[in-house]
Amino acid sequence: MWNSFFLLEEWTGTGKQYVGKLHSDMDHEDGSVKYVLTGDGAGTVFEIDENSGDIHATRRLDREEKALYTLSAKAVNKTSGQDLERASEFIIKIHDINDNEPKFAKDTYVASVSEMSNVGAFVMRVTATDADDEAYGNSAKLVYSILQGQPYFSVEPETGVIRTALPNMIRENREHYQVVIQAKDMAGQMGGLSGTTTVNITLQDVNNSPPRFPHSTYHISTPESAGIGSSVGRIKAYDADVGENAEMWYSILDGDGQDVFNIITDSTSQEGVITVKKQLDYESKRLYSLRVQVTNTHIDRRFEQLGPFSDTAVVRITVTDVDEPPVFNRALYIFEVDEDTPAGSSVGTVSARDPDTINHLVKYTIDRHTDLERLFSIDSNNGTISTLQGLDRETSKWHNISVLATELSTALQTRVPVFIKVRDVNDNAPEFAMYYETFVCENVKAGQLIQTISAVDTDEPLVGHKFVFSLSTINPNFTIFDNEDNTARILTRRGSFNRREMSAYLLPVVISDNDYPIQSSTSTLTVRVCACDSRGNVQTCSNEALLLSAGLSTGALVAILLCILILLSNYCVLINSKHIIHDAKDATIFQLEL
Repeated sequence: MWNSFFLLEEWTGTGKQYVGKLHSDMDHEDGSVKYVLTGDGAGTVFEIDENSGDIHATRRLDREEKALYTLSAKAVNKTSGQDLERASEFIIKIHDINDNEPKFAKDTYVASVSEMSNVGAFVMRVTATDADDEAYGNSAKLVYSILQGQPYFSVEPETGVIRTALPNMIRENREHYQVVIQAKDMAGQMGGLSGTTTVNITLQDVNNSPPRFPHSTYHISTPESAGIGSSVGRIKAYDADVGENAEMWYSILDGDGQDVFNIITDSTSQEGVITVKKQLDYESKRLYSLRVQVTNTHIDRRFEQLGPFSDTAVVRITVTDVDEPPVFNRALYIFEVDEDTPAGSSVGTVSARDPDTINHLVKYTIDRHTDLERLFSIDSNNGTISTLQGLDRETSKWHNISVLATELSTALQTRVPVFIKVRDVNDNAPEFAMYYETFVCENVKAGQLIQTISAVDTDEPLVGHKFVFSLSTINPNFTIFDNEDNTARILTRRGSFNRREMSAYLLPVVISDNDYPIQSSTSTLTVRVCACDSRGNVQTCSNEALLLSAGLSTGALVAILLCILILLSNYCVLINSKHIIHDAKDATIFQLEL
C-alpha cells in the first residue's frame, strides 16, 4: 500500500519528471507482474512503467491549477490477468513554489478622510491575495508597504490599513493625494514577488476657514427712483471652504442707512444683496453708510479657535438725482361749495412743486374725462379751481375730478384726486310725502280724524327737517292739527255731510320748513263724501248710489235710458226723411214732409 508522493510544480528539467516507484510484494522480479495505474490524470498527466512500477509526470504541473491527484495502482499477473493483490489508492501532492505575485482586487481605489484629522486617522483598508500555498513556506505571506504618499499617509504592514501620518492636513492647501501601496510575499524578504495598487485620497472639507471680505469698504450708487425692494448692489465675502461649510449670512450692524436699506443673502451665489427698504430722495439725503457683517451659517465647534467665523465691511451708498414729476402737497384734496354759488366762484386751490433742485415751472389742468359736464375750471398758474356753472346738490352731492400738474420743460406729469362736496342750501319747498285718498262719512261727527298727512323735502338741513302744517284760510268744514313730528291730522269741523249737496271738497294745506330762507308750498287735499255704516266703514262714494237711494233698481234705470235713446233716434229719422207714395192706377204722386 502506498500513501502519497510529492512532486515539485513547474518543473523545468528535461524529459519526464520522476514521481516515484510502486512495488508489490508479489513481484519476484521474474517479469510475470504488470503494474496498472488508474485515477486522476492516469495515462495523461501520469504514466507508469508496467514492468518496473516507475511513475513519471508527462508535463509540467501547476499547483494553483490542481494541488493534488488521487490515483489507484495494482499488480496484475501478465499471463492470467488476475490481480495479485487488492488495488491500493495513493495521492500525488504538488509541492508549491513561489510563482505567483500578490494581486489587489482593484487597480485603483478611491477614499476620503476629513481634513484636520489627527495622526493615525483611518482612511481605508486594502488587501491583496496570493495564489501560492499559504501552508507551505512564505510564498503567500504578504507584507504591505507604501511606495508613494509619504509623509502624509502610512500603511500597516500586516493588515493593509491606510492611516493619516501628518496632523491637521488642510484641504485648502492640498485636496487630492495619490498613494501607491505594495503587497510583497515571502514575508517581504528579498526575492519575494510583489503587486501594487493606487489609492486616490481626497481630503473632505470641514468648516475651518472663516469668511472674509476682500475689501474693507465698498462703494455703490443708485438712482433715487429705485423702487422699494429693488436691488442697488451686491457684495461678496469669500470662504475657502466648500458646500454648506461655505454658506454665509449677511446682516446690517449699524449705520445711518439701516432704516433705508436692507441686505439679504443670495443662497445660490452666497452674495449679500442690498435692497431699498424706504423710498429714496436725492434732495433730502444723498449719501448713506452701512456696516455689514457676514457670518458662517454652519459653525463647527471643534475649530472655534480658528475664528472668529465672521467679518465686517463698510458699504457707502450714493444716491443720484433723477428728474422727478411734480409732487402735490397733499395726496388728495376735499373742498366744499354751496349749491347756490354763482358761476366763476372759487372752490379751492391745489399746489404742486418740482422736487428737483432745478425746480421747473408747473402748470395745472383738469382731466376732462373726469369732468365731462365741464362744471369746473382751474387757473393753470396758481391751481385755483372755480365753478363754470351753478351747482345743484339735489342733482349731485359730490363731484370727483382729477387735476394734472405738468412740468413745462420735461412734460413729466402727476395727477391728484379732488373731491368737491356741494353743500345744501334751502332752495326746495316741502310737499306731500305721497298721494292721499281722503274721505269723510256723511254721518261723521265734528272733531273726527279723517286723514294723517306727512311731508318730504329734497333739502338736507344740518339740524334735520322741521315741517309746519296749516290751512291757507279758515275752513268751515275741516281743520288741521300739527303733531309737531313732521305729521299733521285732518279733522272735521262739523258733522252731517250730504253727497247730494257736495260730493267732494278741496282742502288747501300749507307746508313750511324751518330752514333759512323759509320755503313753503300749498298742496291740495281732495276729500270725498261717502256713505258709511254705523261703525264708520265706507259703503260707497259713487253717483250710482244716489239713484239707488231714490228707490229705483238698476234694471229700471237701464230700461228708462234705453227708451229715451229710442225716442231720440226716431225723432231724428222723421225730421230728416221724406216718404214718397206711388199709386200705380192714376200715377198720382203724394209727398209727405214731416
